[in-house]
Amino acid sequence: LMSAAGVWGGLVQAGGSLRLSCAASGFPFDDYAIGWFRQAPGKEREGASCINSGDGKAYYIDSAKGRFTISRDNSKTTVYLQMSSPKPEDTGVYYCAAERWICPTPGTRGDKMDFWGKGTLVTVSS
Repeated sequence: LMSAAGVWGGLVQAGGSLRLSCAASGFPFDDYAIGWFRQAPGKEREGASCINSGDGKAYYIDSAKGRFTISRDNSKTTVYLQMSSPKPEDTGVYYCAAERWICPTPGTRGDKMDFWGKGTLVTVSS
């Protein structure tokens, strides 16, 4: 089971900040890479960021580099996505998902992820 949530309902102004959290249970969290995927209206789902299990290496799509920071707290089985200076084009439904060990390539759909959360809407107003 994975559940994603954004503070203050996921509504933020461009240039502000927002933190998403993803709480997981029911699988060995430490053994899984956790990714944040997003789907904007009318567009395909894409992997925005991901963090490996083990080495904790983080990956980002190019548009998120320098603005998003992913982190994980294995003791709380939770992954966070800190979104700084969000842009209107970051608007979409954000999902967290888990795949054993290693992250998928950033920007891909994540079709091979093993577990998915239900998603949380992030709206960035201009």
